[in-house]
Amino acid sequence: MEFFELNDGNKMPAVGFGTYKLTDPVETPKAVDAAINAGYRLIDTARVYSNESLVGQGIKQNGIPRDQLFLTSKVWISDNGYENTKKAIDESLKALQLDYLDLYLIHQPYGDNYGSWRAMEEAQTAGKIKSLGVSNFPDYQITDLAQFNKVKPAINQIEINPWNQEQASVDYLKGYGIQPEAWAPFAQGYDHIFTNPTLKQIADAHNKGVGQVMLRWLFQRGIVSIAKSAKPERIKENVDIFDFTLSDAEMKQIAALDRKEGVSADHTDPKTVLRLSQYTTNLNGLD
Repeated sequence: MEFFELNDGNKMPAVGFGTYKLTDPVETPKAVDAAINAGYRLIDTARVYSNESLVGQGIKQNGIPRDQLFLTSKVWISDNGYENTKKAIDESLKALQLDYLDLYLIHQPYGDNYGSWRAMEEAQTAGKIKSLGVSNFPDYQITDLAQFNKVKPAINQIEINPWNQEQASVDYLKGYGIQPEAWAPFAQGYDHIFTNPTLKQIADAHNKGVGQVMLRWLFQRGIVSIAKSAKPERIKENVDIFDFTLSDAEMKQIAALDRKEGVSADHTDPKTVLRLSQYTTNLNGLD
C-alpha cells in the first residue's frame, strides 16, 4: 500500500474502501472483511450511512490489529454544532467498537460548522480523533474554516472522476496544504464510463480493468480515492493499482475527458441545501 502524508504528519493510505449504501446486515461485514483481506487499510464510513456498527463488525471479524487500519467517519448536517458533534463522535466510536478514529470529517458544508469543528478539535486533543477534515467544501469555505480555527483541515473529500476532474480545486488544495480525496471515483458508472473507448484502450494496453485505470489516474495526480464494491473479485481488483504506471500521454488522454459535470448535485445550489437538510442520521443519507 502507498501512503500520502497529511499536513498534521499522519499518513493516509492512497486508496480506500468506501461503504456508502452497504447496509445489508450480513453482506456488509463480509465486504469489510474481504476488503481488509485484499489489502485495503483505509475504510470510509459515515453516521448517515447507517452502517457504522456493521463496519465495526467486519473489522472485528477480520481481527486485524487496530494500528494497521485507517478509519474514517463523518458528522452529518443534523448533528452539526458543538454539543451535537461531541455526542456524534462518541456514538460513532461506540458503533464502530473503536477507541479512536484516524479521520473525522464534516460531511456537508452546511449548518454550524464552526461549532462542529471546535468539538472535533477537542476530540483530537483528547485522543479520540487523529486527523480532522471536511467533505464537499468549496475552496473558499475550507479556507475560511482553516483561517479562523486552531487546526487546519487535513482533508477535503470531494467528487473527482474522469467526468468531473476538479483540476482547479485539486491544485488549490494541494498548494494550500490540504490533501484532496475523491469520492465517486468511477462517477457511479454514469454515462457508460466503464466502456468509454479511451479508458478501455488504456486499460487494455496495461492488461488492467477500466476501474483500475481510473484509480491509478487519481493516485498519479496525488489524490486519495475511495471505491466501493460488495463483490470480492472487484474489491481485490480495485486495490491492485500499484504495479503499473500511466504514461504522460495517457494522463493527458484522460484529462481530455473532463466535462466538469459531477454526478452529485451542485453543493452551491440552494436547492441542494434544502434537500440535504431534510436527511437525518436516522435515514439513509447521500454523499
